[in-house]
Amino acid sequence: MFLDLGCGDGRIGEMVAARGVSVVGVDVNVRLARMAAGRHPVFVKRLPDLACVRDEVVDGAYAVLALEHFEGSKCFFTETARVTRSGGSLTIVINHPVYTAPRSGPVIDQTDGELLWRFGRYLSPGTSFEPAGHQAVEFRHRPVGALLTAAAGAGWHLEEVRERGMGPEAAARDDLAARHGDIPHLMAIRWRRRSRPGPSPER
Repeated sequence: MFLDLGCGDGRIGEMVAARGVSVVGVDVNVRLARMAAGRHPVFVKRLPDLACVRDEVVDGAYAVLALEHFEGSKCFFTETARVTRSGGSLTIVINHPVYTAPRSGPVIDQTDGELLWRFGRYLSPGTSFEPAGHQAVEFRHRPVGALLTAAAGAGWHLEEVRERGMGPEAAARDDLAARHGDIPHLMAIRWRRRSRPGPSPER
């Protein structure tokens, strides 16, 4: 069984379940949770709290474009480690921290038109708000080093990191996006749960 953390309407969980994996979603939004419940079981819970899940009962967990929207990355890693069996996995997909850093953004060199990226306050945790329809969505920025250190401290062993720029769909819609394909936009990270030490042998 895998936990879909911040499952939204359940579409990603449905794709994962199509591979023969049992999925249970967790989301704080009741309306979206009801939609996801038509696809797989769902807990309505504010992440990163997973008190509703027993220790070491899941094979893994994943969070797609969710971690940057809630507080407590350290709690996120310790809670997912607590509920995951030894050898289980944790995968996150996030907006790349160079994108979520407050005051970051594109800068065009007026001399030659080259597109550069202003890193803003990258090294400091912070928040920013980005437009989403008629609302603004809060992004919580954490430098990559802070994320990796928090995960390691909770017992997660790093397996793979992937970074990518704007996809072709965005480039087709936006000339600016088409010009910064080499600037990181998304980051995916996968960890493996370290084996827990067994009881000390009796003497």
